[in-house]
Amino acid sequence: MSDSFTSTLRQAGLRVTQPRLAVLGALEESPHATADEVAHSCRNALGSISVQTVYDALAALTQARIIRCLDPAGASAARYEIDVKDNHHHLVCRNCGEVHDIPCATGKQPCLDITEHFDFHIDESEVTYWGICSRCRAASMSDAPSPA
Repeated sequence: MSDSFTSTLRQAGLRVTQPRLAVLGALEESPHATADEVAHSCRNALGSISVQTVYDALAALTQARIIRCLDPAGASAARYEIDVKDNHHHLVCRNCGEVHDIPCATGKQPCLDITEHFDFHIDESEVTYWGICSRCRAASMSDAPSPA
């Protein structure tokens, strides 16, 4: 894990620092983590780290395209993931914020051919599906008043 992260940081031209390694380790353990969740994990790993240092590491890793920031409209907080090499969508629960990766058919024509209409070179896309997860639906059903 750490050797792989060290190599990844060096290939991206970034210095290898304990905070960056801790952030990558946190995201490997908890994909789709918020910055606060990453900071908590980093504190467990390093003993002490400021929230600003975590945000700085997240920003540098995002800019280097080592991690991806997911900030869908309507979400309570941005989330981060290491999984940047493949094309996938996300499924988000409106109640609890649980996030799942939804794989795409790679090598297939996209559903919309944006480049044809707007003369863009697309280097990234993001699709987020919203709904209610089974746990939240079940909790909602158990909280509903029973018919008289």
